[in-house]
Amino acid sequence: MTALWRIFTLMVQGETKSLLRGLLLSALVLMMGAALLGLSGWFITAASAAGLIGAGAVFDVFRPSAMVRFLAIGRTATRYGERILTHDATLRALTRLRVALLSRVAARSYDWLIRLRGAQALNRIVADVDALDGVPLRLFLPLIAGAVTQIVACAMIAWLVDLRVGLAIFGLFTIGGAAVMIWGIRRAQTPSKRMEMAAQAFRSRLIDLINGREDLAVYGQLTKQTETTRAAEMRRQGAATETDRLERQIGAALMAVSALAAASALWIGGHLAEMGEISPARAAIGFFAALALMETLVPLRRAVAEIGRMIGAARRVSEQLGPEVASIVHPEPDGPADLVFSDVSFARNAGTRRVIDGFDLTVAPGEWVALKGPSGVGKTTVLLLGAGALVPSGGQVRLGVHPVTQCSPGTVTLVGQRAALLRGSVAENLRIVAPEADDDTLWAALAAVALDDVVRDKGGLSMRLGPRGAGLSGGEARRLVLARAVLRQPLVLLLDEPTEGLDHVTSLRVLAGIRAALPNTGVLMAAHRAEEQGASDRVLTLG
Repeated sequence: MTALWRIFTLMVQGETKSLLRGLLLSALVLMMGAALLGLSGWFITAASAAGLIGAGAVFDVFRPSAMVRFLAIGRTATRYGERILTHDATLRALTRLRVALLSRVAARSYDWLIRLRGAQALNRIVADVDALDGVPLRLFLPLIAGAVTQIVACAMIAWLVDLRVGLAIFGLFTIGGAAVMIWGIRRAQTPSKRMEMAAQAFRSRLIDLINGREDLAVYGQLTKQTETTRAAEMRRQGAATETDRLERQIGAALMAVSALAAASALWIGGHLAEMGEISPARAAIGFFAALALMETLVPLRRAVAEIGRMIGAARRVSEQLGPEVASIVHPEPDGPADLVFSDVSFARNAGTRRVIDGFDLTVAPGEWVALKGPSGVGKTTVLLLGAGALVPSGGQVRLGVHPVTQCSPGTVTLVGQRAALLRGSVAENLRIVAPEADDDTLWAALAAVALDDVVRDKGGLSMRLGPRGAGLSGGEARRLVLARAVLRQPLVLLLDEPTEGLDHVTSLRVLAGIRAALPNTGVLMAAHRAEEQGASDRVLTLG
C-alpha cells in the first residue's frame, strides 16, 4: 500500500484543487443520499402515523416533499460535477505520469537504451499507467469520502435519533467494511496479478506476431506463434473470470454488512420506539440512512478486486521514477564553440580493456573531421562520447567551456547508423525537431540531402510513412534523418557513416549539401568511404 499511496500523492500534487473539489462533491453526494433516504423514511412513517391518529389534514407535507425533491435533484447534479472534476483531473495526472516515465527512460544511459525493447517497454508503461487510474477514482477518494460521510452520518443520527443507533451503524460499517477489504485484498492479489501478466504476454506476442508474420510464415512458425498468442489470451480470460467471481463475492459480503447495519438500526430504533424514548418516525431515519450508507462501500468493490494489478503497477512506476532529481541547468554557448576531447579514456566496464585511451581532439566551428580505422577501433564510441551519450572513464569532453553532458539538447546532434523514423507523414517526421518550421524550410532541408525530388515523386510532405520509415528505401530513410539534423541547426554534428548505402554521386551531393546548409557547424564523422574522407578537412586514423 505504500507504493499506492506514493502514486496517489504524486497525482494529487499536480491536481490538488480539482481533486479536493471532487472529494468534497463525492462526500456531499454520499451525505445527500443518506439524507434523502433518511428523510424519505421519516416522511413516509410520520405521514402514516398522522393518518392513523386522524391528524393527516394538519400534517405538513409540502416542506418535506420539497426537501426530498431538492435532495434528489441536487444529488444528481452533484454526482455529475464530481465525475467531471475527478475524472478530468485523473486523466491529466496520468498524462503527466506517462511523460515523466518516458522522460526517465529517455534519460537512461546509452548502454541501457540499446538493450531496450522499445515496444515492450512502451506497452509496460501504458499498461501500468492505465492500471493506476483506479488509485484515486476507486480507492483513495471513495475511501476518504466514505469515511467522512460515515463520521458525519454517525453524528447526525446520534442527534436526530439516538447515539446508540449512530454508533451501531458506524461500528458495523467501519469494522465490517474493513474486514471485507482485508479479506478481499488477500484473495484478489494473486488472480489480479496473474491477469495482468497474461495480458502483457498477450500484447507482446501479438505484436511479435504482427510485425514478424512474414518471417514466421517463411520459417513455418506462424501457426505456433498464433497458438502461443491464443494461449496467453486464454490465460488472461481465465484470470479475469476468477477476478470477476471474486468481485461479486466481495460485493455480496459488503451487502451483508449493509444489511446487518440496517437490521441493527431497525432493532435498536424499534426497541427505543417501543420504550417510548423516540417516535417510530425517528426510528425510521436510522434504518433508511443505514441502507443509504451502503453507497460508501460500493466503489471499493472493484478497487479491492483489482488491488493486485494496481499494487504491481504502482511498485514498477515508483521504481522507474526513483527519487526526485533536481533540475539541471543547461548552459547555452554564446555562439559557435570548439568540441574538445581532453585526454579522454573509456572502458565498457571496470577492469576491462579501454576502448579509447588518452584521446585528444579539437573540432573547430565549421571544420569537418573524419575518423577512420578498422571496425571495433572505437570510432562510434568517440561519437557517443562527443554527444554525451557515454560518460568517459577519464578526461573530459567539452563544448567550449561547458561539459558536453550539460549542454542543451540539440546543441550537439548525433546521427547514428540506425535511421529513427516514426509512423506519420514526412512533414511530421521533420517537425519533431522544428515544430514551427514552414514548408519552404522543410523543402530546403530535404534539398540539402538530395531528397527533395524523391519526396515530390512520392507524394510530397504529406506522404505517409509506415513503422520505422516503411515506404522509403534504406538510403532514403537515412537521408530523411540527416535532413532532420540539418533542420536542428546544431553547433556540432556527429555523423556515423552518413553516406552508407548511397551511390557515389548522391554521396557527394549529400555531403556538399550539409556543408552548405551548416557552414558554421563543426562536423565529426566516422568515415569508411572515400567520399566521406574526401569531404573532410582532416582525417584522423584510430587504432
